[in-house]
Amino acid sequence: MKAVITVTGKDSVGIIAKVASACAAYDANILDISQSVMKEYFAMIMLADIDRLNVDFTEFVDKLAALGREQGLDIHTMHEDIFQAMHHV
Repeated sequence: MKAVITVTGKDSVGIIAKVASACAAYDANILDISQSVMKEYFAMIMLADIDRLNVDFTEFVDKLAALGREQGLDIHTMHEDIFQAMHHV
């Protein structure tokens, strides 16, 4: 199973490291990452393998969202099945 993680907000040092560290803490393996900085705005999309999460998926979602709030970022985590269903034409 995979999850799509999006991170947006004002750019600052260490955003990727903080999100990656949180993923590692919950045993989510980052498979792919794309990030961009447009002027002072940061945007990132990550694809993570969540087969070995050490917490429930909903708790993982909540923990990343809380990290986002602490850092002044919006972090949204969506199960790949939901993401695929939303974007299937």
